[in-house]
Amino acid sequence: MISKQKIIENIPNVLKTVNLSGFGKKHQGKVRDIYIYKGKRLFITTDRQSAFDKVLGFIPFKGQVLTAISQFWFEKTKDIIQNHLISVPDPNVLLVKECKLIPIEMVVRGYITGVTDTSIWGSYETGERVIYGINFPDGLKKNQKLPEYVITPTTKADFGQHDERLTEKEILSKKIVAPAIWKQMKKVSLELFERGQKICDKAGIILVDTKYEFGLDEKGKLILIDEIHTPDSSRYWIKKTYKERFKKGIEPESYDKEPLRIWFKEHGYKGEGKIPKMPPEFLAKMSALYMGIYEKITGKKFVPDISENVNKRIKENLTKFANET
Repeated sequence: MISKQKIIENIPNVLKTVNLSGFGKKHQGKVRDIYIYKGKRLFITTDRQSAFDKVLGFIPFKGQVLTAISQFWFEKTKDIIQNHLISVPDPNVLLVKECKLIPIEMVVRGYITGVTDTSIWGSYETGERVIYGINFPDGLKKNQKLPEYVITPTTKADFGQHDERLTEKEILSKKIVAPAIWKQMKKVSLELFERGQKICDKAGIILVDTKYEFGLDEKGKLILIDEIHTPDSSRYWIKKTYKERFKKGIEPESYDKEPLRIWFKEHGYKGEGKIPKMPPEFLAKMSALYMGIYEKITGKKFVPDISENVNKRIKENLTKFANET
């Protein structure tokens, strides 16, 4: 991992967006710029930082971390389900298969926690006991391990819109997906989560919760898409200090974007109104956190590509890729 000072020096060089010519129409998500090229997709992961369904700023090297960690997890889970990754033509870019999106985010939780509107703790704290159609027992405390994994699906919202809760009954009654595919999605999601927890446990990390997205390939077969087990899509805690901090009622040490959500909440922001500006020191802290979780899980040092002109590097790499295909 590079030094804090080096991270701060690279704040002006963050990747905000990429405008390409010759690669089809640009589609912009919360974090990614997507181009459909020759029947495939280019996922360009920027340094945009999203939470509360809004883009809140830019974290140096975040896009590179998300790209690298997704590549790691896709490789580690391809025996469970086929994924859409084809190649990595640039540190910020994944070339992936085209498929039909299933508009459901499969959120798997091993603990009761969270600060967002779709978190189960927020509802539980106000007295709800049937959440996402699931019955939760009385007496649970925030950050407590659940008796078993639960799947709390949400809609797949467009950029700028909020994800909405779904129940299994709603998914089947609205025919969002066929019953057989839904059954497979649940089975695979739990298997992926269990694999993630085992690998993280060996690294001294707890995979608390995460989300999976799926699509159907050209043959109608279920395929894992988007990203997997990144610090954006997952919550990670430090295993060594979790139990003691839980006993004391202290928030667990996180290796994800939860500190960012908490920072914004403490500064009076939960998705509405003027967005507070993150100071350089906090940006460097979040950048180091992202790089740190990659190193913890993979056991490899994260060495980012430090380019003053990231856009130029991406364009050159993709032009080279296009000429070779």
